[in-house]
Amino acid sequence: MNRFFIVQFPRRIDWTPDRHVADLRGQGTPIPWFVTLTYAEADAWMPDHVSIATERFRRWCQRNGYGCKYTWVAEIQPGRARRTGKEVVHYHFIAWLPPGVVMPKWDMAQGRRRAFWPHGMTNTQPAKAGIGYLMKYLSKLGEFTEFPKGLRLYGIGGLDAGGRAIRTWLNLPEWAKCSHGVGDIFRKSGRLVVPATGEILSSPYSVSVLPGALLVRAIGPVPERRHCGPYSTLPQRGESAC
Repeated sequence: MNRFFIVQFPRRIDWTPDRHVADLRGQGTPIPWFVTLTYAEADAWMPDHVSIATERFRRWCQRNGYGCKYTWVAEIQPGRARRTGKEVVHYHFIAWLPPGVVMPKWDMAQGRRRAFWPHGMTNTQPAKAGIGYLMKYLSKLGEFTEFPKGLRLYGIGGLDAGGRAIRTWLNLPEWAKCSHGVGDIFRKSGRLVVPATGEILSSPYSVSVLPGALLVRAIGPVPERRHCGPYSTLPQRGESAC
């Protein structure tokens, strides 16, 4: 799990800023806001807390006519976990708002608006480095490899149809992405299917679990090259756009 989290996870979120910013261009150049969500009690975490908070934020954006584009990652607080012996979760959230709009304090109610995050303290500030803030925390995630059951490690909100198609492609195995582009494959009953032909793709690798290790062996044709992005593959010509 640790290897998957460190290597694969960043690839699924580091492309989101460009997509979010492009979708919001009609409102001026959007400003990224960084919010840290923490718990007052070490063992207060529940799986639905972050989804409820982001839904409240989405409704606030909708009421005010703002596009709701965001990305978040979860993190275990190493120091606090060592002190308490508990898996202490907090979240790092980044959202893009129109220029001149100030991100509300997530732990404070205002008028009829309820607090987005009533579980503890939050810290809110403009993000000078955008997604770089989240990537900084990803670089530290090797310290703990055990997470509470039901914990989502990241979330991306506000993608349009094209963005969702790219996210689906990014979640494909690397070998499949080398020869198939965005929209070329979908999952059905745990299998990868090419809708244009009905072909079911099989992995060219077998994986065996050994004591303290994984043994990966090639059992079929291995891609000769790596892909270089969602739209870099031109399977009909057998060549790359890179």
